[in-house]
Amino acid sequence: MTAHATAQATAQDVRERRATPADPMPGAGPDFSYLDEELRQIPPELGHDALAVLDGRSFMYSDPVGDVPAGSIGGLVSADTRLLDKWQLTVNGQALLNLRSGVVEHYHAAFFLTNPDMPDLPTNTIGVRRQRVMGGGMRERIEMHSFADHPVRLEVRVAIASDFADLFEIKEYVRDRTDQIAHDHAADGSRLSLVYRNDSFIARTDVFANPSATRIEGDDLVWDVELPVGASWSCDLDIPFSQDFDTGEIAPPRHDFTTFISRSGDPVTEWREQMARLESDSHAIESIYGVTRKDLAALRIPTRAGDEKAILPAAGLPWFLTLFGRDTIITAYQTLTIGPSLARGTLVELAAFQGTECNDFKDEEPGKILHEVRTGELTQLGLRPHNPYYGTADATPLWLILLSEYWRWTGDDRLVESMRDNVSAALDWIDLYGDRDGDGYVEYQTRSPQGLGNQCWRDSWDGVLYSDGKMPPLPIATCEIQGYVYDAKMRVAELADGPLADPTLARTLRDEAEQLRVRFNEDFWIDRRGGYYALGLDGDKRPIDSMTSDMGHLLWSGIVPDDRAGTLVQQLMSDQLFSGWGIRTMASSDPAYFPIGYHRGTVWPHDNSIIVMGMTRYGYRDDANRLSMALIDAATFSDHRLPEAFSGYNRGYGNFPIPYPTACSPQAWATGAPLLFLRSMLCLEPRAGELTMSPDLPEEVGRVAFKGLKAFGTRWDIEAIGRKGYVRLAR
Repeated sequence: MTAHATAQATAQDVRERRATPADPMPGAGPDFSYLDEELRQIPPELGHDALAVLDGRSFMYSDPVGDVPAGSIGGLVSADTRLLDKWQLTVNGQALLNLRSGVVEHYHAAFFLTNPDMPDLPTNTIGVRRQRVMGGGMRERIEMHSFADHPVRLEVRVAIASDFADLFEIKEYVRDRTDQIAHDHAADGSRLSLVYRNDSFIARTDVFANPSATRIEGDDLVWDVELPVGASWSCDLDIPFSQDFDTGEIAPPRHDFTTFISRSGDPVTEWREQMARLESDSHAIESIYGVTRKDLAALRIPTRAGDEKAILPAAGLPWFLTLFGRDTIITAYQTLTIGPSLARGTLVELAAFQGTECNDFKDEEPGKILHEVRTGELTQLGLRPHNPYYGTADATPLWLILLSEYWRWTGDDRLVESMRDNVSAALDWIDLYGDRDGDGYVEYQTRSPQGLGNQCWRDSWDGVLYSDGKMPPLPIATCEIQGYVYDAKMRVAELADGPLADPTLARTLRDEAEQLRVRFNEDFWIDRRGGYYALGLDGDKRPIDSMTSDMGHLLWSGIVPDDRAGTLVQQLMSDQLFSGWGIRTMASSDPAYFPIGYHRGTVWPHDNSIIVMGMTRYGYRDDANRLSMALIDAATFSDHRLPEAFSGYNRGYGNFPIPYPTACSPQAWATGAPLLFLRSMLCLEPRAGELTMSPDLPEEVGRVAFKGLKAFGTRWDIEAIGRKGYVRLAR
């Protein structure tokens, strides 16, 4: 969890993340003119020092004082519904000044404040501490201490409001729900309630005050406080999440505040402590690993698939605290080196939601793995297709890849056997629905009026372009998806030889994979510019000739012939793609290149981590190390945390990585990227129930040791320096 959540809304953010409008014209690309009015109404940002605390699928996002100004993108959000859009503390009618604020743990923030200059109350006379914790609700304690040499009277006010906005609305345009919100206040000032009803959807916000407010004015809680010389005053405010809307039975959380902050016995904290310990001569690597442990713990969300409790990684803070397909799968893959629990939870949960029917509104098809799940009002009432939405062409083969990798690390035959039908359905989707026209490639094209135009990992509206910036016609078959399909079929063939016990399937899948490999290398290879792979094939089967980072995913999948791998690595590490901080999403030599375009020249850590694994697979260890160290260096400029993406400017341009303006931080697959960098340096692989290692650690890293790494139901100790090392069972 980060102390500085930097996901702020801008016009560019909305343009790039907004779903493609209905009925895109083939070859013309989506028309975004309809957004002009909405873009003029985007709420203001909270600033780069905004703070967020979270727990599961809920978060509170505020400014550095702890306030949520009305009309901003901040607020308290739970189950994709904003329960507070205004939460402002004032003393004698004035806002307080921030001395320092930060996140202590992902669920706990502290704000140290003081008063501005007031009549009869000079600046810095009152010391104020706000502490905010999340867990089954939000609790905030406000403490004030007087340093005045005389008694003082204070009017302490907390202004409260809720617009009950759906998460999809918060960064765009919020519908006015005023007439549908009921206000109910306890006569003794102990409770303030706001209840919103729209058809079958009900949401409510209850604020309990202890001590009770002196009075409630509108929806403001007000205390008249008298502080003698040297005296203190405090109050607790509780907002529970779990409520019985039908009976109206509500109650505040019953926790002692100090115990609540400590979270003794908290399963998230316990899980973090069970992760392998890392030791290294490199302070940067140790620090990055420490942040990674904390962020992965913060981003975990609990779930239940059938009778099985599971945990899995949410995609990112603050707007993506939910289950995704692609993001969650890749994060789970990255984290297998520190334990299988996130991968298992991801596999089980996504299998439970696997598509069963053809549903155009949701882009659902039998066997397809979902893209995103939401639970807010717009989704519940059927106005959004996210319950769940299936608009992704890569999550299905990636799910098969994760199942294989999980099995390689655990030897869990039972889980693989239990998912036999899911595996079969996923393979059928690839061949029958993913391959829309029978040409042997998986393509995408939305059928939903609210569907995503691009359904690969480059899913912004302009994420897939020709090199000159023109929009290709749909459907599109991107290169990396074909690599995923190749790898998935090869891996499932291995499972068919093993726990699935189906040798006929194994032979069939290997034959299909080989046919795909041969055909792919003929159709996607471009001889110009020294040789490279096209980003994809457009709807007319013409190559999309952009030079992009997606080529590196092909190395990861193994679909690249050995005699082309060196050319590919050379292209990826050339000045046109390698910025010095990482490999850009698009080559700077392409006219469409834009260093702060979401997928048109930015550097994505997760993208680079996959490329690093691909380089290692083909034996290009020096290049993999150079790329890994570039990203590790970049993390040292952002509190040892890699953001979702940063700008594609050359390293010499500013001598530090230039932030991408609306990057999520932490974002799950960026958080997991350093784990793949370390795995690559160690060349750590599970093979037939044992861990193998062939280290090649850069000199500046020195020694690296993992203590208590989980694999095959036991723990292992790993230590390496340079090209020497050992793997042994932990004592």
